[in-house]
Amino acid sequence: MPMGLSLEQIEAYQRDGFLTRIRAFDLNEVAMARQAIEALEEQCSDGAGGHSLNQFFRVNGHLVIPLLAEISKAETILDSVEALLGPNLLVWSVELFIKEPGSGKTVSWHQDLTYWGMGDTDDEVTAWIALSDVSIEAGCMRFIPGSHKEGMVAHHDTFCDHNLLSRGQEIGSVDESQAVFGALRPGEMSFHHGRCFHASGPNLSGDRRIGVAIRYVTPDVRNEAPGRDYAMLVRGQDAAKGWINVAGPRRLFAPEDLTAYDQILQDQSAFLTEGALDAVSLYQHEQQQETSA
Repeated sequence: MPMGLSLEQIEAYQRDGFLTRIRAFDLNEVAMARQAIEALEEQCSDGAGGHSLNQFFRVNGHLVIPLLAEISKAETILDSVEALLGPNLLVWSVELFIKEPGSGKTVSWHQDLTYWGMGDTDDEVTAWIALSDVSIEAGCMRFIPGSHKEGMVAHHDTFCDHNLLSRGQEIGSVDESQAVFGALRPGEMSFHHGRCFHASGPNLSGDRRIGVAIRYVTPDVRNEAPGRDYAMLVRGQDAAKGWINVAGPRRLFAPEDLTAYDQILQDQSAFLTEGALDAVSLYQHEQQQETSA
């Protein structure tokens, strides 16, 4: 068994649908990651390839930003994810959730799997890593224990301006008296199941609330889901070959990676159909690796 989680922690995740306060990085590693992200905001504020930097932070940033790809490959995170999903792991998405101090931005009650096109699966988990103090005051996540056992429930789209979700999607009725806060110190992470009800409040603290959400999946997810989709193999192997395997970025905003980013974004937005794309990745490195900038 991988050493990332204890048997008690695994049982708690299976019972509750979430797990909190797991150490991912030490304080020095957290500081370096945060500094790198904020340097990107200063130096690349205009983005690249016709996309804003914020879009890369929120959609598939691991395809064009080496830092986000490297965070998703951290051994401490993968060891814990392996304890939950098994030895064969792919990254489907890496996202940054940033709430500025005093921001009214929120995330409504929802289930992650609602609009992802993966169907109803147990072979996915989100690792949410805190790169700042993610306290209750700062708008940490809240979870409804055991809600992942209820199956998929109806959501409705609000398109609310203060909601960080793409459609402002939310579950109509949630008993918030059952909610458990998932406060995290810098460098800690939580895990939650794709069916677990979760939400987060505004950042009322004096510092930015910075979190990295990494969506891990197994090769088996694509066995039942319609169409094809893209993911980056980070541990083990994808013998099922249901995913179109993508490589990490060559360097920051490499032109070839930006082209692949656009193709993947287009395909995912169109809800990929079976047989529409070749099995060969559109995002393979050349055999001769390029030096990172």
